[in-house]
Amino acid sequence: MKKDIYPKYFPEAKVTCSCGNAFTVGSTKESIKVEICSACHPFYTGEGRVMDTAGRVEKFKARQALASATPKVKKVSKAVAKKAVKGK
Repeated sequence: MKKDIYPKYFPEAKVTCSCGNAFTVGSTKESIKVEICSACHPFYTGEGRVMDTAGRVEKFKARQALASATPKVKKVSKAVAKKAVKGK
């Protein structure tokens, strides 16, 4: 291995979360600050929160209901339309 090309490794790097939880890991940085950790993340704590911003689910359901209520009009090509007009 080449010398002096690898970053310094800190086997006891301190990780600090915004919730106040702190633990140590091995890293190339001496200290790491994170916004969310396993102690405050909803997936790991069991608080299954659903993030529904601005009623997106309701908007989607309303669009689906509107789409199924309106009948679809079949588009006719120009060639078929000309034949229908000439046939009369």
